[in-house]
Amino acid sequence: MDAVRWSLVVPAKRLGAAKTRLAPLTGGGPGLHADLVLALLADTVAAARDCAAVADVLVVTDDARAAAIVRALGARTVPDEPDRGLNPALAHGARASGGDAVAALSSDLPALRPAELAAALAAAGIAPRCFVADAAGTGTTLLTAAGVPLDPRFGRDSAAAHAGAGAVPLDGGWPGLRRDVDTPADLAAAVRLGVGTATAALLPRVPRPAA
Repeated sequence: MDAVRWSLVVPAKRLGAAKTRLAPLTGGGPGLHADLVLALLADTVAAARDCAAVADVLVVTDDARAAAIVRALGARTVPDEPDRGLNPALAHGARASGGDAVAALSSDLPALRPAELAAALAAAGIAPRCFVADAAGTGTTLLTAAGVPLDPRFGRDSAAAHAGAGAVPLDGGWPGLRRDVDTPADLAAAVRLGVGTATAALLPRVPRPAA
């Protein structure tokens, strides 16, 4: 039996609206802040593209810079035609992917390892819909759907929302997959795990985040 290969959908907000809680670290200006958001996205997409279990990466974005960066990494893009927020964008991307096995992946996982992602996707075979909670245990970094609609419920307390909707939590030890970056402390934790090349190259410009 052939191994399942997944279509991954990654959302990328317009840069001006993305990662506002990192503004204390970047100053919130259009230069460094946008560059950091793009670096997080680039490292996430690069790790996903290097994962043997992933057939395709589709980034849903209306931002031209984000689209150009992920296309250079081998991802496809579609515009956020619903333009109604994160969950409609992910549902749109899932439909546009054309795959039977689809996963939504957070765009801010600079410490993600391809092997971690492959292990989580393999574990997702236990149920039609599964999810990986973030390091805090309340959010979601990966949501999978095989042969069923994705039904994304990202946002505050999304882990509980996904579990309440019937998705099965996956409990593997995947620190890079669980380490999304919303705050300066999150970035410090990701750096300790080891970040990808895009984020690493930007770190000399970023004030040292508090541990």
